[in-house]
Amino acid sequence: MIAPSFHPAEVRAACEPRGRWSFGLTARSIALLIAGFGFLIPGLWDPRLSYAMLAWDALVLVAATLDGTRLPRAAKLTAARSWSNAPSLDSQTEIELTIENHGSVIIECRLIDDLPPALRDPAAQQEPVRLTSFPRVPASMRYRVEPQERGDCTTGNLYIRYRSPLGLAERWSMAPLTQTVRVYPALRTGEEQQIFLARSRQIDLQLRQTRQRGLGRDFESLRDYREGDDMRDICWTASARRGNLITRQYQTERSQPVWIVLDCGRLMRSRVVAAPGIKAAMPLAAGSLREHSKLDHACTAAVALAQLALFSGDRVGLLAYGQTIQQRLLPGRGAAHLRQMIELLAQLRAESSEADHLRATTLLGRLQPRRSLILWVTDLAETAMRPEVIDGAMHLLRRHVLLFVAMAQPEVDAIAQDRPKNVDQMFRAAAAQEMAGRRELLLARLHEQGALTLDLNPEAMTSSVLNQYLKVKERAMV
Repeated sequence: MIAPSFHPAEVRAACEPRGRWSFGLTARSIALLIAGFGFLIPGLWDPRLSYAMLAWDALVLVAATLDGTRLPRAAKLTAARSWSNAPSLDSQTEIELTIENHGSVIIECRLIDDLPPALRDPAAQQEPVRLTSFPRVPASMRYRVEPQERGDCTTGNLYIRYRSPLGLAERWSMAPLTQTVRVYPALRTGEEQQIFLARSRQIDLQLRQTRQRGLGRDFESLRDYREGDDMRDICWTASARRGNLITRQYQTERSQPVWIVLDCGRLMRSRVVAAPGIKAAMPLAAGSLREHSKLDHACTAAVALAQLALFSGDRVGLLAYGQTIQQRLLPGRGAAHLRQMIELLAQLRAESSEADHLRATTLLGRLQPRRSLILWVTDLAETAMRPEVIDGAMHLLRRHVLLFVAMAQPEVDAIAQDRPKNVDQMFRAAAAQEMAGRRELLLARLHEQGALTLDLNPEAMTSSVLNQYLKVKERAMV
């Protein structure tokens, strides 16, 4: 299943003058005015030749004035911004800018699109782009940006400087192309999930061949009543038609509820730098790094799992929480349900306080009383006491199949594995090893209680989660 389209709408507006005096001389005009000082040199011998400088400068100013009056007013220009694809993390988005010139003169434009830091690298200097617009013929250009932050952001105006081919004067205008754009988690395409989808089809065929009657609550067929059958399974309407007792047969449910539970507390705010070798939707520039929060990686894994689970016929729900419940979506199916889930994931924000894990587990127990698969993505607080999230996981294990994912910090793992070269590094390595040992012990105890546990670096989480989901489906653990 491929995610539905999330393209931002095209925005179009007429240009407006930029300020009260929205015109001026170009660098070419100024250079010609400065060249007039050359007439001062022969004026050293004949003072009358000095007046040639004034005549030259006056000629340049008149030409610049006439050139400026030929330029169309700002109101005769229309600008538009459109998007080729949905902005998402770890992928490039192509933006198309269009200028419509309703005047009678060819103009050469320099455009600066005011985009927020969430849509482009704030360290990169934005250079103006050039565009030639012919009268009554739309002119377009495209450029690419790579979103940096997930969530809603507001774009700014489009600033335009335009001149005629003579280039002696220019006008300054702006187009109010402000719009709210939503940056989504990294969206996997069908090609990237082809292996997981093929494995899901194979598992589904195996389950159809080995399905067991009498288990679960999905209706399978009718048969004659046998001694020992549960009276609640008798179909009284069929019994009345046939004149003898008829019993319903059930089979193991093929559609299972899958809940994605995301921790949005302070531990998920920490950022992880992805090296250029990490595979992404679009290649990285040479020497660049991607830096996303743990919550961003969790949202990416949630989208991938939702796509795979919905393709497999399961119903998927979402619960995201911090001190309060941020987002909640009951299990459902279909492309509209997937779109709604991705919209909710794009709006999640990591909080600065510790998340209330027990509140989330209590609410989940009320929303999902029947057995289900729960993917819980969180992190373990470094404390001497048992973290509250472990108590919440123990509570869920009484009824559900729990896939508990703890997101490690690659920098801490690197410190624990390095050989110290001085006293400071020795203490740092000892502290990192103690933290790693405590995490391993907590996850081992949770695994003993029946949970499926993963302790992974964020970059490797998505594939591991999908593989674990397929194992649960293959073993019919739910």
